[in-house]
Amino acid sequence: MQEPPPGLFRSWLHSYEEDHEDVRVYRPDDFPFPPARGRRGMEFVHDGTLVDRPLGRGDAPGAVPGRWRLVSDRHIALTFGGARPDRELEIVHCDEHVLRVRRLT
Repeated sequence: MQEPPPGLFRSWLHSYEEDHEDVRVYRPDDFPFPPARGRRGMEFVHDGTLVDRPLGRGDAPGAVPGRWRLVSDRHIALTFGGARPDRELEIVHCDEHVLRVRRLT
Protein backbone atom coordinates (compact mmCIF):
# COMPACT_ATOMS: atom_id res chain seq x y z
CA MET A 1 0.00 0.00 0.00
CA GLN A 2 1.75 3.15 -1.20
CA GLU A 3 -1.17 5.32 -0.14
CA PRO A 4 -3.81 4.82 2.52
CA PRO A 5 -6.86 2.90 1.29
CA PRO A 6 -9.55 5.18 -0.19
CA GLY A 7 -12.09 3.90 2.35
CA LEU A 8 -10.09 5.52 5.17
CA PHE A 9 -11.32 9.02 4.37
CA ARG A 10 -14.48 9.33 6.45
CA SER A 11 -15.67 9.59 10.01
CA TRP A 12 -15.25 6.37 12.01
CA LEU A 13 -16.67 5.38 15.40
CA HIS A 14 -15.21 2.69 17.66
CA SER A 15 -17.24 -0.52 17.51
CA TYR A 16 -15.70 -1.87 20.72
CA GLU A 17 -18.13 -4.81 20.74
CA GLU A 18 -16.21 -6.18 17.73
CA ASP A 19 -12.67 -5.69 19.09
CA HIS A 20 -10.58 -8.83 19.31
CA GLU A 21 -7.13 -9.41 20.76
CA ASP A 22 -5.16 -6.23 19.99
CA VAL A 23 -7.25 -5.15 16.97
CA ARG A 24 -9.69 -2.25 17.34
CA VAL A 25 -12.69 -2.11 15.04
CA TYR A 26 -14.26 1.09 13.71
CA ARG A 27 -17.41 1.51 11.65
CA PRO A 28 -18.72 4.50 9.64
CA ASP A 29 -20.62 6.98 11.80
CA ASP A 30 -23.92 6.02 10.15
CA PHE A 31 -23.56 2.34 11.16
CA PRO A 32 -26.51 1.02 13.26
CA PHE A 33 -24.58 0.63 16.52
CA PRO A 34 -26.24 -0.86 19.60
CA PRO A 35 -26.92 1.66 22.37
CA ALA A 36 -23.82 2.87 24.23
CA ARG A 37 -22.98 5.66 26.66
CA GLY A 38 -20.65 7.16 24.06
CA ARG A 39 -18.24 6.20 21.32
CA ARG A 40 -14.75 7.39 20.52
CA GLY A 41 -13.93 8.04 16.91
CA MET A 42 -11.61 9.44 14.25
CA GLU A 43 -12.12 11.33 11.03
CA PHE A 44 -9.46 11.21 8.31
CA VAL A 45 -9.26 13.84 5.54
CA HIS A 46 -7.32 13.51 2.25
CA ASP A 47 -5.21 16.60 3.02
CA GLY A 48 -3.44 14.90 5.96
CA THR A 49 -5.63 16.34 8.70
CA LEU A 50 -7.69 14.35 11.13
CA VAL A 51 -10.02 14.87 14.06
CA ASP A 52 -9.68 12.53 17.01
CA ARG A 53 -12.93 12.20 18.92
CA PRO A 54 -12.29 11.11 22.51
CA LEU A 55 -15.10 10.90 25.03
CA GLY A 56 -15.53 14.15 26.88
CA ARG A 57 -17.65 15.22 29.81
CA GLY A 58 -20.92 13.38 30.12
CA ASP A 59 -19.75 10.85 27.51
CA ALA A 60 -20.17 13.49 24.76
CA PRO A 61 -17.58 13.23 21.99
CA GLY A 62 -14.75 15.73 22.05
CA ALA A 63 -12.78 16.95 19.04
CA VAL A 64 -8.97 17.13 18.95
CA PRO A 65 -7.46 18.27 15.62
CA GLY A 66 -4.37 16.48 14.40
CA ARG A 67 -2.47 15.25 11.38
CA TRP A 68 -1.88 11.83 9.90
CA ARG A 69 0.92 10.64 7.64
CA LEU A 70 1.79 7.36 6.01
CA VAL A 71 5.01 6.03 7.57
CA SER A 72 5.25 2.81 5.57
CA ASP A 73 3.05 0.13 4.13
CA ARG A 74 -0.05 -0.11 6.39
CA HIS A 75 1.52 2.08 9.08
CA ILE A 76 0.24 5.60 9.85
CA ALA A 77 1.38 8.14 12.42
CA LEU A 78 -1.12 10.44 14.17
CA THR A 79 0.19 13.67 15.69
CA PHE A 80 -1.66 16.21 17.82
CA GLY A 81 0.82 19.02 18.46
CA GLY A 82 0.95 18.27 22.19
CA ALA A 83 -2.85 18.39 22.66
CA ARG A 84 -2.79 14.65 23.35
CA PRO A 85 -0.18 11.88 22.98
CA ASP A 86 0.84 11.02 19.43
CA ARG A 87 0.31 7.43 18.33
CA GLU A 88 1.00 5.05 15.49
CA LEU A 89 -1.43 2.56 13.98
CA GLU A 90 -1.15 -0.42 11.70
CA ILE A 91 -4.07 -0.66 9.27
CA VAL A 92 -5.06 -4.32 9.43
CA HIS A 93 -8.03 -3.88 7.08
CA CYS A 94 -9.94 -0.96 5.61
CA ASP A 95 -12.83 -0.70 3.20
CA GLU A 96 -16.00 1.39 3.07
CA HIS A 97 -17.65 -0.75 5.81
CA VAL A 98 -14.96 -1.35 8.42
CA LEU A 99 -11.59 -0.08 9.65
CA ARG A 100 -9.49 -2.48 11.71
CA VAL A 101 -6.33 -1.10 13.32
CA ARG A 102 -3.66 -2.27 15.72
CA ARG A 103 -2.07 0.37 17.94
CA LEU A 104 1.73 0.31 17.66
CA THR A 105 2.52 3.06 20.19
